[in-house]
Amino acid sequence: MPSSEPTEVVDPQKPVPVSQGYRTYVLIILTLVYAFNFIDRQIIGILSPLIKADLGLDDAQLGWLKGIYFALLYTIVGIPIAWLADRYSRVNIVAISLTMWSGFTVLSGMATNYVQLALARIGVGIGEAGGSPPSHSMISDLYPKEKRAGALAIYSLGIPFGIMFAFFATAFLISGGSADWRIVLFAVGAPGILLAVILKLTVKEPVRGADKVEVKVEKVPFSHAIKTLLTIPSWWGMCLGISFASFGSYAISAWIIDFYVRAHTGVDFANLLIAMGIINGTAYASGVWIGGVLVDKFGAKSKKSYGMVPTIMLLMGVPAFYFALQVDSLEVSLGLMTILLFTSGSYLGPSFALAQTLAPVKVRAMSTALFFFVLNIIALGGGPTFVGILSDAISTEYGEVEALRISLTCLVVPYIMAIIAFVWTSTRVDKDWEVAAKRNN
Repeated sequence: MPSSEPTEVVDPQKPVPVSQGYRTYVLIILTLVYAFNFIDRQIIGILSPLIKADLGLDDAQLGWLKGIYFALLYTIVGIPIAWLADRYSRVNIVAISLTMWSGFTVLSGMATNYVQLALARIGVGIGEAGGSPPSHSMISDLYPKEKRAGALAIYSLGIPFGIMFAFFATAFLISGGSADWRIVLFAVGAPGILLAVILKLTVKEPVRGADKVEVKVEKVPFSHAIKTLLTIPSWWGMCLGISFASFGSYAISAWIIDFYVRAHTGVDFANLLIAMGIINGTAYASGVWIGGVLVDKFGAKSKKSYGMVPTIMLLMGVPAFYFALQVDSLEVSLGLMTILLFTSGSYLGPSFALAQTLAPVKVRAMSTALFFFVLNIIALGGGPTFVGILSDAISTEYGEVEALRISLTCLVVPYIMAIIAFVWTSTRVDKDWEVAAKRNN
């Protein structure tokens, strides 16, 4: 039976021109939105030592705050928001979401106890759920599949640049590590609301499926969209690869400042934040960009590069991370962490590009949302929470420094699982790419 739902048809006789300059502008704006996503997400991990001292929290409480409290509703709400994004204005959804999570970041600065802070972080998570799925969908409508990994790698630069800005803003606003952490939350949350206004006023909704010569975009049922994505093997391989790798990356970003403060007594807190900001803004950002460039280059000959580029990078970065936790010198540890951050950014562009390219045009936002559902339940919810709970459980026996060191060292295991998943994906992606090309054309 023909669908009774309305359809949206792109007439190939009347194409909507999109200039290179405007396309680049939209990508920059969406990248800035993503940067604010990670500013507001990362800031609790940076302020963690100050919050712990002020509110008298243990590592388990901090782990729940950095992980599952933020991730649970962020993950669940992402699916229905993606369903809306495949039907209604993605620009409006992103603008409303940005306003919401920025506002809750400001409210986090008004918290006077653990429960209030936890509720505010849940609000930030709900708002951030509406950021990436609609943005990925818009970028995929503006860039052809041959350039999509590079475009989504640039979008993914919002992660290191957002983290860098969060470090720099905190270093600038604190004084000797004793300033009120609430002021920092006010300062980083409020500008996001202004950016939401700029987005709404200057970005137009892209034509869906405009990267095709002719496409009929049906508004398919939710269950059908999910079932379609579940039948693509390399989609799942890439999803699990980024999830296991991000389990480690999210945990490290949430706890590395706590570790350095505890393990290197007397370290200048502001200088440490500046150093971490520089590393994220250079090494991590370079890794994100290079990962997308390499896959766009080698992917023209073999789609196996979508899995092999992240594999080779992580084989260099994971050993560096292990030794970064063991050395006595802070400078050497930061140098080794630089290697990890450079290599761990490489899987972002390829993973997000494959999630879009393998998905039918009509469920691109849903593809990213399901991708993030799995990613964030495993990584964002699991990584920081796991480290916090384990550290708290063994701190009596080992002390706070060694307990956190052991907990972070355990992250080598999910990194190895990520490498296995990426290798497996490289063996399946050529076939799935061909199937997707036939379906979407």
